Amino acid sequence: MTTTPAIVAQAVSKRYRRFAHRNQLRTLKSALLTGSVLADLTPEETFTALEDVSFEVGRGSTFAVIGENGSGKSTLLKLVAGITRPTQGSLVVDGRVSALIELGAGFHPEISGRENIAINAMMLGLSRKELALRYDAIVDFAELRDFIDAPVKTYSSGMYMRLGFAVAIHVDPDVLLIDEVLAVGDEAFTRKCLDKISEFRRRGKTILLVTHSLGLVEKMCDDVLWLNHGRTCGRGEPKRVVDEYLSYVAGGEETLLRSRSAADAARAEATPASEAPDDAGAPGAYRPGRWGSREVEIQKVRLLDARDRERHVFVPGETLTLSLSVHAPRPVSDFVFGIGLFSADGTCVYGTNTDLEDWAPRRLQGDAEVRLSLEGLRLVEGTYLVDLAAHKRDGTPYDYLRGLHSFRVKSRVKDIGIYRPLHHWSFTGGAEVEPPPERPELEIEQAEGGAELPRQRG
Repeated sequence: MTTTPAIVAQAVSKRYRRFAHRNQLRTLKSALLTGSVLADLTPEETFTALEDVSFEVGRGSTFAVIGENGSGKSTLLKLVAGITRPTQGSLVVDGRVSALIELGAGFHPEISGRENIAINAMMLGLSRKELALRYDAIVDFAELRDFIDAPVKTYSSGMYMRLGFAVAIHVDPDVLLIDEVLAVGDEAFTRKCLDKISEFRRRGKTILLVTHSLGLVEKMCDDVLWLNHGRTCGRGEPKRVVDEYLSYVAGGEETLLRSRSAADAARAEATPASEAPDDAGAPGAYRPGRWGSREVEIQKVRLLDARDRERHVFVPGETLTLSLSVHAPRPVSDFVFGIGLFSADGTCVYGTNTDLEDWAPRRLQGDAEVRLSLEGLRLVEGTYLVDLAAHKRDGTPYDYLRGLHSFRVKSRVKDIGIYRPLHHWSFTGGAEVEPPPERPELEIEQAEGGAELPRQRG
């Protein structure tokens, strides 16, 4: 026997009116004649938050909606909650709904927590008898027993959110809607909220979750919808859709860093030769810039992967090659090339140069290319700045580029620090653990014509 889906959305679109004083009377007239404030507006006067979105959520399943900010996730959740209606299409929800969207949005600040529990619980569909049976559980879950008779306006933001979560979660809905509201207290309370949601899953409740926590999506969800600018961009098994989404995000960061690097390089090219700033080597004084005599000039810098493709987003373990196109208009016999890697806050990660590694200069004239390959990149996720220099052996700079080039390291593992050594875990004796799922990293595939396409690395 086939069960009816808990949520069915068919070609759902939602448009909003852009604010404009000159259209107020005209839109009031259109609303009276057509039943819509949008019917008499041009496309330029409206904003489309969702466009032709269709999906089904099976009864008892956990369904996630992911996407970047502004992709339409919260709008979709408000449609499912009945807070607003679709402009086009149909959306049917079967069963009692409780929405953890804007926790405590209906609380009255002047009355007590006890009175607000009663009002909100009844608004969410509980009878007086049901409320009486669940009141103590709500107060204890929110950990507000000592403050429950105080006016809500005296609550901290954390207390306010905890009370809202406790009320919504104890309505015992058939469909639970969650919109990025799990950061409602300290770590212990957040864990208690996740445990409560897991209990809902075990009891066969339907959960629709909007979150940026992709690890939570892979761990808890049965199906995922990926929205991008209000349209469906992916749908299906969580691991596959999350990998596609991360590849897309990495591609966007690649494009951003590439354009930023090009702009920095153009500024550096236009920068006249100068002396190094007085605080160039001072701790904590990391300021991007360029200086030197230009007797040896770094004319172009490229960040390359193992296939000689120019990239600005890498993953741990890859090879990053720094390629310097240099030019010496007259013969030079005293020259050193060096690089430095810095974290986004200016902390030195690594530095070396050809003199430190005993490369003896002989002669440099005209055009040349200098490459340094960093094999098996062992950095944690983050943005890294690059110093590049050509100078004499005594340190006198020919051309010093500080922080004008950067790259990002992306990783599915959210470890901390800077350096990520090669390592493995082992367990013996009575320790029983479940290994983590395989985590394919991401890289950017370059198509013909220079277009960048995200792809997954196995």
